[in-house]
Amino acid sequence: MIDYPNFLDKIFDKLRVKNAKAIIVGGYIRDTLLGFDSIDIDIEVYNVDSFDELQNILEEFGEINIVGRSFGVCKLKMENYDLDFTLPRLDSKVASGHLGFDIKIDKGLNFKDAARRRDFSINAIGFDVESKTILDPFNGLDDLKNKILKMVDAETFVDDPLRVLRAVGFCSRYNFAMHKELFNLCFNMIKQDALHELPKERVYEEIKKILLRSTKPSIGFKLLRELDALKYFKNLDFLTPDDWHLVMEALDRFASKKTTNAKTNEILMLAILCYRFNKIKTEEFVISLSDDKFLLKEVLILLQFVPKLLELSSNGTNNKLSNYDIYKLASLVNIRNLCILNEALFGTGKAIKLRAKELGVIDKKLRAILMGRDLILLGLEPSTDFSNILDASYEAQMREEFSTRDEALKWLKNYLSNYQ
Repeated sequence: MIDYPNFLDKIFDKLRVKNAKAIIVGGYIRDTLLGFDSIDIDIEVYNVDSFDELQNILEEFGEINIVGRSFGVCKLKMENYDLDFTLPRLDSKVASGHLGFDIKIDKGLNFKDAARRRDFSINAIGFDVESKTILDPFNGLDDLKNKILKMVDAETFVDDPLRVLRAVGFCSRYNFAMHKELFNLCFNMIKQDALHELPKERVYEEIKKILLRSTKPSIGFKLLRELDALKYFKNLDFLTPDDWHLVMEALDRFASKKTTNAKTNEILMLAILCYRFNKIKTEEFVISLSDDKFLLKEVLILLQFVPKLLELSSNGTNNKLSNYDIYKLASLVNIRNLCILNEALFGTGKAIKLRAKELGVIDKKLRAILMGRDLILLGLEPSTDFSNILDASYEAQMREEFSTRDEALKWLKNYLSNYQ
């Protein structure tokens, strides 16, 4: 028995009235059986003549997103769930890439024939909502139990090179072993440069899943190395054994202590992967995955200050760390994220994080007391000197030469009297 949201029964009842048959299939079934929550539900609808007819049946339940029309997918959002309604179909490879398929809808297909187009046995399990029975034509239940990843069909598997990365991702996320036949097929696909067909955006989406959804991301990256797939990821394949070990251990440590912000986790994990790269190699690696300039900037900033945090951590141990050091670091980088990165890599940074939190600069810089308007109030005309004066005042504030507005104005008047 598979539990699903009660609101779906209204849709299933209408489908039944229209003599249509609904089967929940794919990731929702897999994750439910594995004990994971999911908000994505795929529903295959049988005995419907066309995509338009399916759309007409569903339109009373909300606005239909027909982005997936070419793939025979009706998308509907209800109560925070993302629903994909599909018709049984046969896929034929007609062009390179993971989108190069000719889609043929066939309402007369049985579930086994329709499920044959799916990638892995664990994704080809269905749940007949009318008979309340599990459909398992390719023994996916046994593979879930035995924690092994098997393909459904070798002939159709090779049609979509993205499945190589999906295979690695599932093994990493669920700690599954890759079946020997599947491993050999993926190895040969990589050897034949199948991944070159894929746009880098799709490759990175699968890499992000390995990084962000795995309890031990190292499983995925070690599997990529065994498959000789690191050649697709600039510079990772050149890491020394010691550096590889350090980076993999750091990924796993961080994965067990991820933040609540997905973008922050993404930045930190990429920074870990790039830790042993210089700036040029880091840029090459990140750009090979994503055109997100913010992502690259944040990774580079964090890596730039890793040595500085190590130095400050040593000073903290020797009681030589000043408040100025903390304030100065906070003006240049997010201390919280830098400390998380250093803790994952070296187990250091906790003392700095505590000091920064006490000083109120754990994830923001010290708020400047003096602003440009204060200079204007003292009769200064806006000029290029403003930035120099404000920089000097901020440095003085970080050195704790003043801490209140009155003290700051007094400092400013004295500074201006000597300013050339």
